[in-house]
Amino acid sequence: MSASVLFDAPGPRARARHRLTALAGALLVAAFVAFALFKLGERGNLAADKWSPFATGSMWVDYLIPGLLNTLKAAAISIVLAAIFGLVFGMGRLSHNGPIRWLSTVVVEFFRSVPVLVMMMAAFGLYTFNNVFQSEINPLAAVVTGLTLYNGAVVAELLRSGVGGLPRGQSEAGLSIGLTPTQTLRAILLPQAVTAMLPALVGQLVVVLKDTALGQIITYPELLNTYQQIGSNWGNPVPAILFIAVIFILINYALTVLAARVESRLRRRGRPTIHEAAGGPGAPAPVEDATDEARHHADEERLRGH
Repeated sequence: MSASVLFDAPGPRARARHRLTALAGALLVAAFVAFALFKLGERGNLAADKWSPFATGSMWVDYLIPGLLNTLKAAAISIVLAAIFGLVFGMGRLSHNGPIRWLSTVVVEFFRSVPVLVMMMAAFGLYTFNNVFQSEINPLAAVVTGLTLYNGAVVAELLRSGVGGLPRGQSEAGLSIGLTPTQTLRAILLPQAVTAMLPALVGQLVVVLKDTALGQIITYPELLNTYQQIGSNWGNPVPAILFIAVIFILINYALTVLAARVESRLRRRGRPTIHEAAGGPGAPAPVEDATDEARHHADEERLRGH
């Protein structure tokens, strides 16, 4: 019987106790679901006429699809800008220049600490009162600003963790062939850190997608915001919000599966993920390709110098 590095493998009594706990938990969940369905049925929210509008084309064309497209648009713009923000300030946190490293740390820690909704509302007020954008663009710009600043700070921290979790031999290999610390970071450490944090980055998409729902507070017409219009027109606000919740769950589950597959594929290729890189002993350290590429860059720079 194998044992984990954190705890011993459970014995027969522990396994029986775990099965009993799982059964009790399943019964509690089933009881909660049954109670919720009973209450919904009692108030008429399970009636067919409350749910039949979701099978009509007008419901999708006029409400659900536009709201979903706005949600995906805000999420797509935010994740691209957050990746750029995270790359810039993540490298700043790894800089050997003291002021740059200090400034990058302050920026990252500040935006990681401020709630996303506060940044959205602040950006919305700033854009609206100063006429930075057209009135119909202000909500989208505010949502993107809040999501970019928060998730960009998270990406920067992921990048720093990814580089910090790589074996020390990686940087020593670059320095041994004549690269400067900055060149070593750019040519050897950064590509492997990006590869290592890919699963975490894909998982961060779930956070971005969910947080777009906060845009309804500042009148952005994203998917969750449409439930009010649907409820007003068809008199079914509860079925509407439940249906939209299912859509969010399906999309986020697909992204979660994608993140798991990306991590599994990287593991099969023998490349460390962000979790493996932080794990210390046993983490794979593929330095040959990165070192060869770094040596090639160093040779090219020497030739240019001559």
